[in-house]
Amino acid sequence: MRKGSIKSDRINREVERTLSEVIRSELKDPRIHPLTSVTGAEVTTDLKYCKVFVSVLSNDEDKASTMEGLKQARAFLRKRLAETVNLRNTPELRFVLDEGIEYGMHLSKLIEDVSAADRKTISEREKNEEPSESPAENGGDK
Repeated sequence: MRKGSIKSDRINREVERTLSEVIRSELKDPRIHPLTSVTGAEVTTDLKYCKVFVSVLSNDEDKASTMEGLKQARAFLRKRLAETVNLRNTPELRFVLDEGIEYGMHLSKLIEDVSAADRKTISEREKNEEPSESPAENGGDK
């Protein structure tokens, strides 16, 4: 199986979907933050290892405790993955913190702040400008 093939993409999506569901509904570890989501999964071509990208929308302390909780739950998650997804080998799971969503939210906030400042500047300019008379208002002739 080649990397980037339709089959490997399907396996990655299925592993991502399954792990997301199990983390959301079956894990009862209080260390795992409720706003934890699986953003991606990359299974190697030999199906022995899987890198699971996890996003946690919280502070750094909650992120660290969530990653520790997921690390401790690897065996359970791997067992549930083996029961749900029919693969030749059940991959060993490695969790990686994905901060892409938070970075995108931060950039969106910065863009919104700049846009709001621009709108404010434009409205202040329009208030300060005196109405100018155009030639059409004066009869149009010189």
